[in-house]
Amino acid sequence: MLLAGVLTVGPQGAASAAGPRVDLKVLVVSDGGASVSAVAGQLAAEGVPYKTVDLRDAGRPKIDAAFLSDTVNGTPRAKYQGVVLPNYAPFQDTAEMTAIADYEVKFGIRQLDAYVYPSAAVGLNTPTYSGILDGTVAEVLPAGRSDAFRYLRGPVRFNDLAPDIDESYGYVSTPLPDNKVAGKTFKPFVNVEIKDKTGTIAGVYTHDGRSEMVLTYSANYEQWQSRTLGHGLISWLTKGVHLGYNRNYLAVHVDDVFMPDARWSTKDNCTPGEDCPSGVTTPDIRMDVDDVVQATMWQQYQKFKLDLAYNAGGTVDWRKDHGLDLLGDSLLAAKAQFRWLNHTYGHKFLGCKQDTSVRPWQCVKDSDGDIEYVDESTIEQEITRNLDWAQENGLSVPKTEVVTGEHSGMKVLPQQPNDNPNLAPALDQTDITWLAGDASRDPAMRSIGQARTIPRHPMSVFFNVGTEQEEVDEYNWIYTKRADGGSGICEDHPDVTTCIKPLSTETGFKSYIVPSDTRITLSHVTGNDPRPHYAHQSNITEDRTLYTLLDNVLGEYRMAFDDNTPVVNDPMASLGAELRRQDLWKAALKNNSNITAYVQDGKVTVSGPDGLSIPVTAPEGTKEGTGGKVFGQAYAGDRSAYVPGGVTLTVPGA
Repeated sequence: MLLAGVLTVGPQGAASAAGPRVDLKVLVVSDGGASVSAVAGQLAAEGVPYKTVDLRDAGRPKIDAAFLSDTVNGTPRAKYQGVVLPNYAPFQDTAEMTAIADYEVKFGIRQLDAYVYPSAAVGLNTPTYSGILDGTVAEVLPAGRSDAFRYLRGPVRFNDLAPDIDESYGYVSTPLPDNKVAGKTFKPFVNVEIKDKTGTIAGVYTHDGRSEMVLTYSANYEQWQSRTLGHGLISWLTKGVHLGYNRNYLAVHVDDVFMPDARWSTKDNCTPGEDCPSGVTTPDIRMDVDDVVQATMWQQYQKFKLDLAYNAGGTVDWRKDHGLDLLGDSLLAAKAQFRWLNHTYGHKFLGCKQDTSVRPWQCVKDSDGDIEYVDESTIEQEITRNLDWAQENGLSVPKTEVVTGEHSGMKVLPQQPNDNPNLAPALDQTDITWLAGDASRDPAMRSIGQARTIPRHPMSVFFNVGTEQEEVDEYNWIYTKRADGGSGICEDHPDVTTCIKPLSTETGFKSYIVPSDTRITLSHVTGNDPRPHYAHQSNITEDRTLYTLLDNVLGEYRMAFDDNTPVVNDPMASLGAELRRQDLWKAALKNNSNITAYVQDGKVTVSGPDGLSIPVTAPEGTKEGTGGKVFGQAYAGDRSAYVPGGVTLTVPGA
């Protein structure tokens, strides 16, 4: 059974003669360069179907009229709605470029040149500047903001991460005079001023019946210029109508709420209870009443919700030991201000039984050499006792979500290579459908019983530090060489860790760690990645390091993106559902499932296998039917939604 959706493209009520169809798929011609790979990365992130032809592959297909188009039921068909090239003419055989040009004219297809040297061939004068663009701030012009880049607010910054390494090269140029008689015009979209030279680095060259987006700067997908301009390039290339669904997600879980966290020993470079020798102690880190007030005020100021992952045993035990718990009382009084997550009652390790008498710890094994695991009943009690306490105290907590202590129960290498076999039945018995995981260990969603994992990105504010100085001290221990006083972990594992020079404990947090983790976090946010981030309650007390980091993340984001493109700050289950939809869509594209999507006679028809939700993006103003309710949700100047069944949409002005 096929699910069909129809998008009517064109002025409402307008009639059109029968014409060719254009499939909703992009052709990417690659020479292996980073710039064209950056465009492909954006297509993949948004879920836009595309086909790659690698010019380095001797066995690649020849691009000719037959490759680009054919007929279906007697109707001419364009197989691709847009063409991405590494430059304006990358073929050794000029016949291939001629075939593409003829194809673009015949079907009205747009072309994107990923990295071009300015010349008359692309409507530009020779460069006024050629060189490094690191640290340059480019301006999106009104023409760009009113078109494909309508989601951007401010200037576009080029990365300058390492002063001794050149990261981006580019050419600044000016357009040739328009020749409207010959049908040749150049419309600048992005300009830059560098060394007293102002000119264009991105714009649209219209000529010979074709429309060509020209980029004269180098980029890779991870760079900020790619992450800010990337969506606009796809929107322009596809004329705003394509398969795919794009959002910028940011959710932050704060673990261990109500519990104390052990503090890093700056003297012994270890954490008591984790890896310290016997006798080494440090004061625990635990929030206080002022921290609750600060958390509510920060949320209101930033218009951003934190998810508090709580352990009820923390406040229950504190009351037993101290008679009262002002922190617990304060959090309960402010409970409506936060979102809450079940982090288990006592934060027990729910994987194998641990032998912590050795460093690093090991799994306890029986006489046969088999790993001994925490039993199913213990796991169930950790989940249900926490929910029972929440109900008794009027705390609104989703009953189908859980964050186990240290993400335990799931495999953890090298000690525990498999999930606790008792975990799946315990999750099933307690009706858990969403289980938080650690994206640094297990980045992909997977099933454990009836539950699915939601990998979470760790943030570089450690669970065992309360001050900036402690954070830098531990950071130095992890990321510096033995000769510099570090652990040498970076030397032992150069494939995954890069050694740095020791940071100043006074300034290193704000000067290095915050900018570094901001870049990492924003790469997730702007990568259509719904996986949440996590920190700990120790990071919102004392020096409140988490706020310093998040203020920087949100500040940089909002400086670049307009109000029509806010960060999507959803709860855990919503993010899990989106990650699942993305996985199913990627699998459907990879497996060449029976998906059909094309434009013909002013309409876009979409069909796919029963049960598959198909992501569709269309311009703002799109309505269902011939003038019904507005389609989908507004985001980044577009309308988009997952379409599980038939739908007819009217797209004005297309």
